Amino acid sequence: MPAIDSGGGHVRLRLDIAYDGTEFAGWAVQAGQRTVAGVIDEALTTVFRTPVVTRTAGRTDTGVHATGQVAHVDVPADALPHAYPRTARPGDSEFLPLVRRLARFLPADVRVREITRAPAGFDARFSALRRHYVYRLSTAPYGVEPQEARFVTPWSRPLDVEAMTAASQELLGLHDFAAFCRYRAGATTIRDLQRLEWVRDGHYVTAYVTADAFCWNMVRSLVGALLKVGEGRRETDWTATLLSATSRSSDFAAAPARGLTLVRVDYPPDDQMASRTAVTRDLRTL
Repeated sequence: MPAIDSGGGHVRLRLDIAYDGTEFAGWAVQAGQRTVAGVIDEALTTVFRTPVVTRTAGRTDTGVHATGQVAHVDVPADALPHAYPRTARPGDSEFLPLVRRLARFLPADVRVREITRAPAGFDARFSALRRHYVYRLSTAPYGVEPQEARFVTPWSRPLDVEAMTAASQELLGLHDFAAFCRYRAGATTIRDLQRLEWVRDGHYVTAYVTADAFCWNMVRSLVGALLKVGEGRRETDWTATLLSATSRSSDFAAAPARGLTLVRVDYPPDDQMASRTAVTRDLRTL
């Protein structure tokens, strides 16, 4: 298969990644902090023997998890042979040996599950059509089962899931979600919220949240606001009034990070990657 040159003699690879975010200070590299990108970049740099930097579909916050994170990396073409073993195992895909090597280099709380050559025009962030998150809570009187304590938020107060569902419907569609986003200079807060659904299963209450993209802190803020409705502290139409705000609302707190997981990122067909990137890079207005 011919290499896909992403410019300057580099080959772009797609990485599918999972991690337990509990002991990470989020995705993005930060000086003096343990981050997901930091440990992956270090491992890839060791393998390829040249500095390598990952770019991701979504920069998750401190304590947030992922089972379906996507990133890309541009590897110098002359460094790519370092990914290949001296003797390939029969039936191995091109980068399965690299996946095995990274499993030895990376800490146990982050895994690169798959590596493939990226199609032309692919950008992990800007080519994405939508991101899917899941937020999990437990209303059990004893809290959360020990095996799930890092991934499920205990909630001691009863929740009216029907009220939360009704309030969620008011938020669907293309809106300015400034009330639910922490400020980031130059960033738009206009997003297309495509799914916000609540499901109860015994003590477990789960939110399924999908949008074309999310601004900083948005999913946890949506959940935090809706928990106020679920507890009966706010009426179901209150969430709709928040859409008129021009800055982050102080009327509610973001839900704890531990319950949030990025589960999937959707992309268009390979021949539409470049056009999707062009659309996404445009600064959106209502």
